[in-house]
Amino acid sequence: MNKHRLAAIQTQLKKQNLAAMALMPGPNLLYVSGMHTHLSERPLVLLVPQSGDPAVIIPLLEAPKATAAGLQAERIFAWGDGEGYMGAFQQACQALNLAGQTIAVEKLYMRMLEWDMLEEFAAGLQREYADPILNGLRLVKDADEVAKMQKAVDTAEAAMTALLPQIKIGMTEQQIAVLLTQELMNAGSDRVSFGPIVSSGPNAASPHAVPTNRPIQDGELMIIDWGAIIDDYPSDITRTFAVGEISDELKKMYQTVRAASAAGVAEVKPVNTCSTIDEAARQIIEDAGYGQYFIHRTGHGIGLEIHEEPSMMTGNGTPLVPGMTFTVEPGVYIQGVGGVRIEENVLVTTDGHRLLTSFTRELIQVG
Repeated sequence: MNKHRLAAIQTQLKKQNLAAMALMPGPNLLYVSGMHTHLSERPLVLLVPQSGDPAVIIPLLEAPKATAAGLQAERIFAWGDGEGYMGAFQQACQALNLAGQTIAVEKLYMRMLEWDMLEEFAAGLQREYADPILNGLRLVKDADEVAKMQKAVDTAEAAMTALLPQIKIGMTEQQIAVLLTQELMNAGSDRVSFGPIVSSGPNAASPHAVPTNRPIQDGELMIIDWGAIIDDYPSDITRTFAVGEISDELKKMYQTVRAASAAGVAEVKPVNTCSTIDEAARQIIEDAGYGQYFIHRTGHGIGLEIHEEPSMMTGNGTPLVPGMTFTVEPGVYIQGVGGVRIEENVLVTTDGHRLLTSFTRELIQVG
């Protein structure tokens, strides 16, 4: 258990008069406990009370993870497939005296299975959302988190450097994605942040394209979006490449997005808001005549999750504070033509920002 994070949660629970917080397998449970778990048909819930030691309802085959995390033996309510989980829920609810109380639950992760069991054995149980508390804590990264994210960026960029000489005209998007995945592992990634996006020609007009068996062709643009994970922390980087010789119009698209990316990054400083970054990047693209083709926000938070708070979008008045980490990734996507995206990973510092990404923004020709 991370005692500092546990204490911060309990402080907020007391302020909001919440009896406990229930955490499901996922990033928040990992953030607090260090336990690697996953959602399955076997329910698992970590219960953080307003005061005292946390408790966990956990399948017997995963109970050693709770012991390794430092939970007290009397707070580990393990259950086996034979007897089922109802007894464990009953014991945990009684131990934490949850009947008639209000607890915080995760909006995106709490399932009806677990909630029904908690209600069954804690009569009158009420719920509030835990997300404001958890998002507030996770918004600012500590030095250890930043170091892991920097290593994840460095690893991903090393993989791309190794990949580029291997790309040839006629290779398919899928083949390139497979090669990149291998290079990520060769570079030392624990696993990939997500299946790499490789989209070329008209396919690149879709921001979340899936690699296909389409061969890359001379005269088009190719977007590659990829990342590595180091000690649970990911990187998320995008670069756009020219396949062979491309037209002046495609070069203009690229240079517009490059300028928009630089404008957005330049606004990363504590005196600004999330909205400021989006406005700066969007203005460059609109002035170049591509405004209607910029169809998503300028960036998203990154931490234990690829996408987390905050959102870099117009109207989001969340102030930038030192320790925030997020992407700046403006793009232009024209149906039937192609697309361009350049994505940076950025850290807010006391006097401005630090780019975690360093891979060149020059337009590289491949193939």
